Amino acid sequence: MYPLFSDEYFMNEAMKEAYRALEKKEIPVGAVIVAEQRIIARAHNQTEALSDVTAHAEMLAITAAANTLGTKYLNQCTLFVTLEPCIMCASASAWAQIDRIVYGAADPKAGYSRIIQDIIHPKTTVKAGVLGEACGEMMSNFFRDKRQA
Repeated sequence: MYPLFSDEYFMNEAMKEAYRALEKKEIPVGAVIVAEQRIIARAHNQTEALSDVTAHAEMLAITAAANTLGTKYLNQCTLFVTLEPCIMCASASAWAQIDRIVYGAADPKAGYSRIIQDIIHPKTTVKAGVLGEACGEMMSNFFRDKRQA
């Protein structure tokens, strides 16, 4: 088991959200936002349920965290997300001034770092690959099953 409050612990919490998305036949991406070692927001992809292409896990988590804290700036928060953020989500994290982003699986097709690396806020630190194999496997299985259906 992982020590409480480790990056792996919080990524497992994000993976729980990704499983919720998977149960709803959404692309399995989950996110949590942490402030002072406490989860203040949880979200998973809801693009199908909401018929909204912007309803990515990160976008929903950023909105929920801002509402929880009563501020638009999340500069003392960490975003944990199972998949590397896309440009939209990376840009939103920059506007929210997220202090730190931790993601699991890289996204070679739509991940922000493949397209434009400096979209992240200059003070934001990024850590990639936390439980990356498990996160990536969930995505691969989802799309494999979708192709076979």
